[in-house]
Amino acid sequence: MAFASKLKNADVRALAPVAFYGAVGIIFLVLLPFSNFPPHIGLTGILNLMAAYGLFRNKFWALWLVTALFAVATTLSLYTVYVIAFSNWLVSISVLAYAILTWVFTAQIMLKRKPEEN
Repeated sequence: MAFASKLKNADVRALAPVAFYGAVGIIFLVLLPFSNFPPHIGLTGILNLMAAYGLFRNKFWALWLVTALFAVATTLSLYTVYVIAFSNWLVSISVLAYAILTWVFTAQIMLKRKPEEN
């Protein structure tokens, strides 16, 4: 199926997780030089872009990658909020929004998946 026809046939609820994971991947890769190139930010950004591709193409491994990113995003965001302790409100609110959106989109992906046929 062509890219344009897939976009034409998809609804907003199906493309929202793809847009979220794609945007987060791009944001993490853009923020990489500003934070002195920590490897976990770059790796998380690349994995988010891979998850966006896998969700868009309905690959079987996308569910596992989203599950792994759920754990990574939760750990990364809650640790950042704990360390910052709301001393920088903009960063704290942004990281909490990232954690909440990760939880929402992970739940959406888990609930819409079809059970495996034997």
